Amino acid sequence: MVLILDKTEPRVSTADHGERRPSLIGLGREELRESLAAIGVPPTQLRMRVSQLWSWIYVRGIASFDQMTDVSKDLRSRLEAAFTLERPRIVSEQVSVDGTRKWLLLLPRRGREAQAPEIETVYIPESDRGTLCISSQVGCTLNCSFCHTGTQRLVRNLESEEIVGQIMLARDRIGDWPGAVPPDDARLLPEGERKITNIVLMGMGEPLYNFDNVRAAMEIAADGEGLSVSKRRITLSTSGVVPEIARWGAESGTMLAISLHATRDELRDELVPINRKYPIAELMAACRAYPGLSNAKRITFEYVMLKGINDSLAEAKALVKLLQGIPAKINLIPFNPWPGTRYECSDWEQIELFAEVVNRAGYASPVRTPRGRDILAACGQLKSQSTRLRASAPRGPGEAGGS
Repeated sequence: MVLILDKTEPRVSTADHGERRPSLIGLGREELRESLAAIGVPPTQLRMRVSQLWSWIYVRGIASFDQMTDVSKDLRSRLEAAFTLERPRIVSEQVSVDGTRKWLLLLPRRGREAQAPEIETVYIPESDRGTLCISSQVGCTLNCSFCHTGTQRLVRNLESEEIVGQIMLARDRIGDWPGAVPPDDARLLPEGERKITNIVLMGMGEPLYNFDNVRAAMEIAADGEGLSVSKRRITLSTSGVVPEIARWGAESGTMLAISLHATRDELRDELVPINRKYPIAELMAACRAYPGLSNAKRITFEYVMLKGINDSLAEAKALVKLLQGIPAKINLIPFNPWPGTRYECSDWEQIELFAEVVNRAGYASPVRTPRGRDILAACGQLKSQSTRLRASAPRGPGEAGGS
């Protein structure tokens, strides 16, 4: 059974779009302080007010300033006039037979965008944890040949508020705030108090091409007095933007995953075209130099299993040799089909033989159980309906439409 809740909103033109109030979601403490000062909060009250708002927004998850009961009515009125706490709007929500949830989300229009862009966010529940897979861009530039998202061109980067907003929206929908009532369709949610225990930047886009906004959002996600997701439970997945890998490790301290999928440059050039710019040798050097790398902080290497392409036992042995000396875990990912793909998933027997070679070499190599395939929510299947949109602003480095 697939549950689809259609919440489609009418698309309006830019001419009908009034000035949008800025959001307080996605602001760090100093930015929040500056915003409060701008609406006249006295300097002597700023520290207290920042603490109050931070708790209301990120600990209790309120969506209306009227709910801030220890804030004066006058200040609440000024906040309401100047700012918003809106989350991304749900266009549709799908719930898989295995409990995986996928939201198609509508974002505010920015700049000269004729239409509001859309992204997808996925929640994957297990008995002891819940993983939220979030997007960092509308579309993607990397054109990985096995990835559905790669068939959708880049529209724009997400702002910090839009990245944090995905977390807020997901916590709203599954009742993950203190005292929240669980949803009616709460099957297969984790048994613990926290329903979102892990965050993975594995949705739409290449997060290291949106470095500053992603870093700011993850600082908020990891704040121990707010959303409080441990950095050890936040994983950024990159296709190999080599110059930014060390910087991410130094400035963020989260876990790292590498979308690898091949051990030879000629094959990876086809599967992950950014390899033409940053070949495997450079990528491995960046991994070995990742700040804090240790047996307690291993890099995860993602390897999608493509029948007759990269799944031979010779490739398994080459993978072991390639990663020698790197504290690593290898995620073997059965290929998740999508409309129009030319690839097939490796036979299960072949995946098990491949995993046996990797395991014998001493690497943990779990085979990722496909989740949400029936709603196109599995790894590599995400794609919104914003393909016809065009970015209105000049593009930054790496955003020129393919690597």
